[in-house]
Amino acid sequence: MLRLLHTADLHLGARHTDLGERAAVLRERQFAAFRTSVDLAIAEKVDIFLIAGDLFDSNTQPRRSVERVAAELGRLTRASIRTVIIPGTHDVYDGASIYRSYDLAGMARAASDWVVVLTPYLSEIVFAPLDAIVYGRVFDTKRSPRSPLAGLDVKADTRATWKIGMVHGALAIPGRTDADAVVFTQEEIAKTGLDYLALGHWHSAIEGRAGNVSYAYSGAPEPVAVDQDGAGQVLIVTLDDSGGRHVVSIEPKRVGQTRCEKLDMDVSGVHSQPELIDVLGRHADSNLVFDVRLTGLYPDELDLDVDEVERSLSPSFLRFRIRDASIPVSPEGTAPPPDTVLGAFVRSVGDRIAELEIAVGPEAPARGGSSGADPTEDLADVREVLRLGRHLLEGRQVTL
Repeated sequence: MLRLLHTADLHLGARHTDLGERAAVLRERQFAAFRTSVDLAIAEKVDIFLIAGDLFDSNTQPRRSVERVAAELGRLTRASIRTVIIPGTHDVYDGASIYRSYDLAGMARAASDWVVVLTPYLSEIVFAPLDAIVYGRVFDTKRSPRSPLAGLDVKADTRATWKIGMVHGALAIPGRTDADAVVFTQEEIAKTGLDYLALGHWHSAIEGRAGNVSYAYSGAPEPVAVDQDGAGQVLIVTLDDSGGRHVVSIEPKRVGQTRCEKLDMDVSGVHSQPELIDVLGRHADSNLVFDVRLTGLYPDELDLDVDEVERSLSPSFLRFRIRDASIPVSPEGTAPPPDTVLGAFVRSVGDRIAELEIAVGPEAPARGGSSGADPTEDLADVREVLRLGRHLLEGRQVTL
């Protein structure tokens, strides 16, 4: 039996320039997830700790940050756990690579076969005591000249029983990943003869099987962007020999703190802005990215300022966003005569609403909120024009 911890896409040292003063908070969360992953590997007594690319967010990192990473790798070594790392597309193995600038094994005070960085010039490592071999398919450019799995067939390799591959790139999906920097196919995975292929690059965890080969993306152990779903875990992978048949089992383990939640709230049941703030405030959690979307019919008497709501609640969450996709209620009453100004207005705007309803379907685009831009021809906005225009042309006062 062989046990692995598979992680990738930690993006340590990411700047997060869009987050302002909260950027440092997310950087520390990412490092905390790395430390928790090391804790988990030690507790689970795994044999190899795999990092399938983008350990660092870029090749430009201060030495103190690399030293923090090396200290964690040293903990793994002292627990008799080997570490294998491949560069990714952010910490690419080019001339300025962080893996050329720093000797991670030396900084971790580990022998060179305990902390291994696979490169185009060291593409595999045999761990004889574990009866295992790890193959890393890496390029010295961000955009690969060919598939990283092209020509890889290890079925005849007799140096070890367990054969593990590592790749940082995108599984081919026609029309979606064609322009990606590194792309490979299901067919290529199936031809490798590997027992397990540890993948990085996608930040959401995904498992699959191609032929007899099990593969998985571990996802990012902590979201790289605060609204990223599917991140927050690592994979414990067990390779077992069951009656001469290799069996691979994959168990996700949560290591990240950040949670993402989305809520659709019917605004027709809201009577005031303070009530809305009170209801949403009950979800307050410093680890929560909370995305609220207001739906339903917006009553005339309700006075909401979504920007004010967002400013009021933002300190209570890791990130809070509110968008208004509700539909303003049209004024009640019979249709005005078509030969009047009001009648012509209602007919003209009503025709436009009908066009937009066909174009966008039953769900109106969102409006409002400081985090997003409005569509140029928004169905909800045109309905609001109709509502306000009828109020004004019928001589009623409207508060904007």
